Amino acid sequence: MSRYELDAIGVDETILRALTEDVGAGDVTTEACIDAGTLASASAVARNPVVACGGPIFERVFHAVDRELVVERRAEEGARVAAGGTLWTVRGRARSILIGERVALNFVQRMMGIATTARSYVDALPQAGPGCATRITDTRKTTPGLRALERYAVRVGGAKNHRDNLGSAVLIKDNHIAACGGIRSAIERARQHAPHTSRVECEVDSLEQLDAALEAGADIVLLDNMDDATVAEAVRRARGKAITEASGGITLERIPALARLGVDVISVGALTHSVRAADVGLDFA
Repeated sequence: MSRYELDAIGVDETILRALTEDVGAGDVTTEACIDAGTLASASAVARNPVVACGGPIFERVFHAVDRELVVERRAEEGARVAAGGTLWTVRGRARSILIGERVALNFVQRMMGIATTARSYVDALPQAGPGCATRITDTRKTTPGLRALERYAVRVGGAKNHRDNLGSAVLIKDNHIAACGGIRSAIERARQHAPHTSRVECEVDSLEQLDAALEAGADIVLLDNMDDATVAEAVRRARGKAITEASGGITLERIPALARLGVDVISVGALTHSVRAADVGLDFA
């Protein structure tokens, strides 16, 4: 069993939509070439080094096609798998395996691309020195309809999740500030209307905005697209007053420097919005 929790709400519906989209009225090639009683075994093999992710989805896809298929997970979620390593195997009716193949691979290739990328960002943190408490998080820049799977992959890769949706936390962005007429007004209105359990986070893109957010009582300040020198000064001014989050155009190479500056959180949209899918093949025995 995986030690990572996958939010099952909507996952089976997502799988069903994907299968309906791909299979349509039926797999004419498989039905023409393969006898109904033919049995087979196939292995999902990594073509490049990856962080294993998506075993539960791989299994659910094939069980959605044929409950009698037997799926075996050969690599634990979060494990590093070398090129040529076997991730999972599936055996049973050959027709069923062929019908589910592309949908299963489409899901897990994207999930492993995210998990592998997230791991590389997390691995960069120790370079900042011992005692580094900075955490890497994702953002809401996810593929519509696939957020639960992509955020699960982020966790498998060792990073953390930011807010799940618009209703889960207060995050005042530049357009909120513009619509409210200023930072103080936005934060005060958020305090009045948000649940008492919610922290108030405010995005700032200058030290002047940072000072305004701190004076208005922001719990978290999002330092948007600031250079390292500005981040260093922002962290100094916010110390003991608010949690600091660096965001905007964050690259892997910049992670150690930002961590050394003492930011509490580094949010990285690239974990999900532009990640490259892993290369995985399903090889029949």
